[in-house]
Amino acid sequence: MRPTGAPVDEFLARVPDEQRRQDARRLCAMMQEITGQPPVMWGTSIIGFGSYHYRYASGREGDSALASFSPRRQQLAVYLVGGFETRHQSVLARLGPHKTGKGCLYLKRLDDVDQHALRELINRSVRVRKGVDRASA
Repeated sequence: MRPTGAPVDEFLARVPDEQRRQDARRLCAMMQEITGQPPVMWGTSIIGFGSYHYRYASGREGDSALASFSPRRQQLAVYLVGGFETRHQSVLARLGPHKTGKGCLYLKRLDDVDQHALRELINRSVRVRKGVDRASA
């Protein structure tokens, strides 16, 4: 996935559900504040902030966003460092209603979750990707 240069505001304006659109704008502002980077479209449906270079033990490498999310039809998909659901259980317990996947946090509505816990999860993920923090509990 690479940055496309497509306008983020136009993408957000096309999110069909008004609540999801408002939540996406709020999450966009939060991630911009945390990363200090402007929002950029990565592919056709992911909004990313900043970038980092990764290299797997297999030798495969590439670039990805420091923080990113996608306002999907059913929920917001927040992309975090892999394994966060086992590393940050205490923060997830404070978060409120959510689901997790491999490197994904799924939220129905931002108003339903603890904003401080969400901010902490995003910040920790960014710090790990920057190499400033360990991926610890």
